[in-house]
Amino acid sequence: MLASILPSTTGDITILQILFCTISSLLLGVLAASVHMYRNVYSKSFVVTLAILPVLVQTVIMLVNGNLGTGVAVLGAFSLIRFRSVAGGAREISSIFWAMGIGLATGMGYLVYVFLFSLIIGCMLLFLNTIHFGQSKRTEKSLKITIPENLDYTGLFDDLFDKYTYEAHLDRVKTTNMGSLYELMYQIMLKDNREEKAMIDEIRRRNGNLTIICGKVATNKDEL
Repeated sequence: MLASILPSTTGDITILQILFCTISSLLLGVLAASVHMYRNVYSKSFVVTLAILPVLVQTVIMLVNGNLGTGVAVLGAFSLIRFRSVAGGAREISSIFWAMGIGLATGMGYLVYVFLFSLIIGCMLLFLNTIHFGQSKRTEKSLKITIPENLDYTGLFDDLFDKYTYEAHLDRVKTTNMGSLYELMYQIMLKDNREEKAMIDEIRRRNGNLTIICGKVATNKDEL
């Protein structure tokens, strides 16, 4: 049942066998692209490439007559172009490997195996993303608080940080408005995102309702 539809020894591959493999690659490529789009940020060019990637991999494997070692070596060289040109997130990279796995299997004729494999992987990815598996409630954020010059900022908000954050440290202090105000820049790790407003409300009661800015920490890394 899980045997290859292609000849096990060197021999001619029929047009019908190529069509079966190609159609399977296209269908499973669309499946992989659709699962990748579920609750994820993506670009049209990436999901289109993901949908046709299994066919491209299958073609390479068939050209090298099912020699897996040679095929993987060639595809590994090509994949470096993608990984070196665009910084991919974990989900993006896993989708690429899934699509390449589909192409490897269809290129060697294991159609029943790859359909079962893709069905299991697709269902698990959808399920885990639906239940937000592994999603942490902790969020690292940048917090800028403006206070009047007559307040001593040393330890001013420590009790609030103990209440709402796992950790908080003062990065820098800046004077503004001709020295009449201080801007305090903190890096904080919230215990729960839902408590962010409550924390800001308590801070603004303490800083005289001056400006408070709370946002994501600036980073060059992609989101997972």
